[in-house]
Amino acid sequence: MRALAAAASAVAAPTPARLRLRLPLAPRAPRSGHCRAASSSRLLRVSCSTTTMGDETSTSVPAQEQEPAVGAGSVKQQLSRLVISSLRATVPEVEVEPMVEVSAKFADYQCNNAMGLWSKIKGSGTSFKNPNAIGQAIAKNLPSSDIIESTSVAGPGFVNITLSNRWVAKKIQDMLVNGINTWAPILPVKRAVIDFSSPNIAKEMHVGHLRSTIIGDTLARMFEFSNVNVLRRNHVGDWGTQFGMLIEYLFEKFPNWQEIGSQAIGDLQIFYKASKHRFDNDQEFKERAQQGVVRLQGGEEKYREAWKKICDISRSEFDLVYKRLNVELEEMGESFYNPYIPQVLAELSSKGLIQESEGAQVIFIEGYQIPLIVVKRDGGFNYASTDLAALWYRLNVEKAEWIIYVTDVGQQQHFEMFFNAAKMAGWLPDPKEKKYPKTSHVGFGLVLGSDGKRFRTRSTEVVRLVELLDEAKSRSKSELLQRLTENGKIVDWTDEELEQTSEAVGYGAVKYADLKNNRLTNYTFSFEQMLSDKGNTAVYLQYAHARICSIIRKSNKDVEELKMSGAISLDHPDERVLGLYLIRFAEVPFITISEFYL
Repeated sequence: MRALAAAASAVAAPTPARLRLRLPLAPRAPRSGHCRAASSSRLLRVSCSTTTMGDETSTSVPAQEQEPAVGAGSVKQQLSRLVISSLRATVPEVEVEPMVEVSAKFADYQCNNAMGLWSKIKGSGTSFKNPNAIGQAIAKNLPSSDIIESTSVAGPGFVNITLSNRWVAKKIQDMLVNGINTWAPILPVKRAVIDFSSPNIAKEMHVGHLRSTIIGDTLARMFEFSNVNVLRRNHVGDWGTQFGMLIEYLFEKFPNWQEIGSQAIGDLQIFYKASKHRFDNDQEFKERAQQGVVRLQGGEEKYREAWKKICDISRSEFDLVYKRLNVELEEMGESFYNPYIPQVLAELSSKGLIQESEGAQVIFIEGYQIPLIVVKRDGGFNYASTDLAALWYRLNVEKAEWIIYVTDVGQQQHFEMFFNAAKMAGWLPDPKEKKYPKTSHVGFGLVLGSDGKRFRTRSTEVVRLVELLDEAKSRSKSELLQRLTENGKIVDWTDEELEQTSEAVGYGAVKYADLKNNRLTNYTFSFEQMLSDKGNTAVYLQYAHARICSIIRKSNKDVEELKMSGAISLDHPDERVLGLYLIRFAEVPFITISEFYL
């Protein structure tokens, strides 16, 4: 069971989150603020040429044409090189990309170029009579290599490739000796921003933030594995009109607000609802709140201090969730980018992109019936204007070459419009050119309850993320106690071991259950399924890992010594199947990163 604890910790061991606050550079007041909703929008890529904003001058990253490459350990890439050589020898007059795919049925890999080549050369006086003849030539012209054991041709020219057992064993040995990091994909970027999680200040994180947080963290880990400097950004909603009512309610309820702590305020969600109720039903309070926004944005010290206190309390709650999920983030909220908005919009206006429509300032984008609003009728900024400023900063100051936003699929149109606006402004290269810098939106579906609707409590409230994690830990602990009691091992465990393992198994189950589903589809949340020790679950994998650890421990073998000196053989068919899976590892992070295949 202790092996289980170690296995579980490998999946979800909590560590302190790196969560830092970046305050605005200056208390410059916008014409009006805004409040980012839970499903708030993100945006595009900003800036070209040399641009000056305030005291900061920077130059955008020039567009570079380059494709991601699979790491040196990739079988597919190595076979593709051999196929390219063969294609050039077979049909030198035609340029084609190698089509090499895994083929578990007929061989290990398969080259599928013959039919495509036939469609291009038939009727042109070629000596080939059919696709099968082309396939035979491709197989014959493959350069000699210790990778390939044998080839065969089937049907309309499918070239089946069987790998050499000796070569597969050697690749596994290399992986053991040199480490898995040597198999990482090679990406054409050195720095990326991944914008994920992004809850609102003074509101609790709920189940709707779960997918963004987990998927965003997973992508960040993949990029970091690929030696990319990842800036993990938490674009929290810490600015806008809602802070007027929050601050005025704080002053009203706690005259000595400077001296109180988070315990006095209590549940921020209740505090927020109470202030909203006053705002909606008390005209005098509403007017004070509206004036409070102006004073906050004007930089009045008392209001700035009250704003900071509310943010600090909310931030401490977020940090507890991130720590439990073992997620690292650096907070740079809406308030940080607010001073940049006017000049970013001025740049867009100078390029003739911003027009006035029904009192608002908008960008018309071809193919969309509604324009992209960047300044509201009342002169206030909105999500788009804040996000534009954030992108300008990320591109010009942080020098990001790839900026990725992880939000729900409901915001897809918003991103499409922004990316088109960026292209119109010359801030982004045409996506068809496959150049960097670039932006990407990684969308995801909803978390549903057993009734097929959004996952909510019985009182129809959105499920709080803290409560969900508490429940996962509690159920995990109950399962562990039952197993330990049945096996008579309960006396061997300390309370600390039980707590840590319950957390690791419970939180790991929640994370894995999210990631095993296609990110673009909705999925039904079920504690029973995710905590099951059968099927495709984290618990099943953790127990499998625990059993492997137990076998190794009982063998009394020095694993490190075996890595360096032990010979690997693939004599048994099951050993070969496992070996093939292992050496295909390099292709998995490549596909995940290049296609966001989650």
